[in-house]
Amino acid sequence: MKHFKYPGRKKISLTVIVLGIVSFFATFSSDMIYPLLPIFLSLLGAGAIDLGLVEGIAEATASSLKILSGYLTDRVKKRKPFVLAGLSLSSAMRPLIGLATAWPSVLGFRFMDRTGNAIATSPQDALIVDVTDYELTGKAFGFQRAMEHGGSVAGPLTAVFLIKVFRFSLRKVFIFSIVPASLAISLLIFLIKEQGRSSERFSPEATLARQGQERNGGLERDFKLFILTAITFTLGHPTDTFLLLRLHMAGLEAASSAILWSLFNIIKVVSTYIGGGTADRIAPKSMIIAGWLSSALIYLLFAMLESRGALIGVFLFYGVYFGFTEPAIRVFIRSFVNHELRGRAFGYYSGAIGFASLPASLLFGFLWQRLGYRYAFAAGIVFTLLGCAGLGMIKEPKRES
Repeated sequence: MKHFKYPGRKKISLTVIVLGIVSFFATFSSDMIYPLLPIFLSLLGAGAIDLGLVEGIAEATASSLKILSGYLTDRVKKRKPFVLAGLSLSSAMRPLIGLATAWPSVLGFRFMDRTGNAIATSPQDALIVDVTDYELTGKAFGFQRAMEHGGSVAGPLTAVFLIKVFRFSLRKVFIFSIVPASLAISLLIFLIKEQGRSSERFSPEATLARQGQERNGGLERDFKLFILTAITFTLGHPTDTFLLLRLHMAGLEAASSAILWSLFNIIKVVSTYIGGGTADRIAPKSMIIAGWLSSALIYLLFAMLESRGALIGVFLFYGVYFGFTEPAIRVFIRSFVNHELRGRAFGYYSGAIGFASLPASLLFGFLWQRLGYRYAFAAGIVFTLLGCAGLGMIKEPKRES
């Protein structure tokens, strides 16, 4: 892919840096409880299907809001109010999970948590694109995702510290998660100011395509095909709590699970930051396919291996997958749309994979509980390969050099 070289700024903007710090503290709060959630649910009597129900419904029912918030943020031409509203809702719900006495209550609070995340996701991605030149898109998203994963390191480690040193119960850890969340909200309120949108130039063919988008108010065919491909891939990739459950079956305890989650996210921090810069230099589609194929290999190993140590090693390697895919997907999406449709494009993508999460989690949980975890991982591999085949048939937009 050829990129237009801009005479303007060569570094990511202050807004992106602050959003990265906001993401750090928001994920800090979320991931204090995320690796502990399967254990907490099991203590409340929930099984594998129930776990799939909790995570699947929480994501899928909130997905319509990802599409709606993406549409509304384009219409009102504002990003910050949506991000603030979403973060505030999620922050208020997480401590309430610690007060739940039955797993259906966890479902309700988790649903509201994911709803808040859904409201914030598309506007935040669109805001990053608004203040970033095209040639720095991968670097900007790589930085933001790296900071987000940094929060996923700090959160579980803090949870372990509170459990081991201060003898916090799981419930108290959930309640304490309000502290980093409050820091994220404060930074967003006082330090983020919306700016004018970045300019970008397309090749003549791409310009005509985007003029057609403006006339039709829609998105081009290849972008819609990409959404279908992403849905296919997601049907084989439910929540990562199933990987944690597999490790728990292999003998991993709660505190060790939280530490492993932190190590996993250290790898994601490094791989995502490197992957963001790489996505600005090479075709992002190739990076996405490479990442998806690596996830198929990881699922195969999770299905075949029995050793706890080997499974831990494979799980840590799983972090590299995110470095290949997360920034590259955002660059790929941006290459299809003009600035008037950014919120909608990110909303359609986030919403589509969110909707696919419910059948993905339910299918995975059903196969796991009725036939065994190997069948569940095998189904995931099949959907992954189908997604790779579909993505390979999509043409990548070109830009001026």
